[in-house]
Amino acid sequence: MAAPEVPEPRVERMLDSAAELLVRWGYQRVTIDEVARHAGIGKGTVYLHFRSKDALFLTVLLREQRKIVQHLADRMDADPRTVLPGATMRLLYEQLVSVPVARSVYLGDAEVLGRLAHEAGGTLGELAAARADAVRQHIHLLGAAGCLRPGLPPDSALYAFAATASGFLLVDGFGYGDLVPDVEERSALLEQTIAAAVQAPDPPAAELARIAPEIAQRYRSLLVHVDQEWRRRVR
Repeated sequence: MAAPEVPEPRVERMLDSAAELLVRWGYQRVTIDEVARHAGIGKGTVYLHFRSKDALFLTVLLREQRKIVQHLADRMDADPRTVLPGATMRLLYEQLVSVPVARSVYLGDAEVLGRLAHEAGGTLGELAAARADAVRQHIHLLGAAGCLRPGLPPDSALYAFAATASGFLLVDGFGYGDLVPDVEERSALLEQTIAAAVQAPDPPAAELARIAPEIAQRYRSLLVHVDQEWRRRVR
């Protein structure tokens, strides 16, 4: 798959500034004037590339989603064991914790996103549906390859996978992350918890190697949706 056209440095600077201000102040308080001032450009230059505040900030969210999906697919191609549910979620958790914007999107943080959370849910609904389908196919492929806990239906494994991952992020938001301040230790606990709940005790390495490229490609196909939405917003 060809990579999208690389945004010019000025656009990247706008997106970096918008992302920083979004997390610092929240969507409702940030204005295009403040983004332009923070990026060291004129307000008119922002509107030259983005027709509205919504378009700018939705592009910020798209950029973070693209980075996460690309990184996940690349890691799956490099190491087949990354497709195991525990390893997959460990990788995603580490990214979500380290990228405040991505974390806010995942949790639907109303304080940060405000009305943008509703806009993102509606405007990016097709992407969210495609992402959910990719995850479902991922888990079902693992089940067919004998990599899930014996007797555990794939849909039950998917439920346990999603519930456990969401729970870890939510308790972090409630302040319990302070109990285990080291992110690497928390991510290891997440991986171990999911592995114990849904994975086969000894997943067959040959099967993992066989299905990993297909699973990686299913995630990589999401980039088409991201790039289509990106092109709709950036002039």
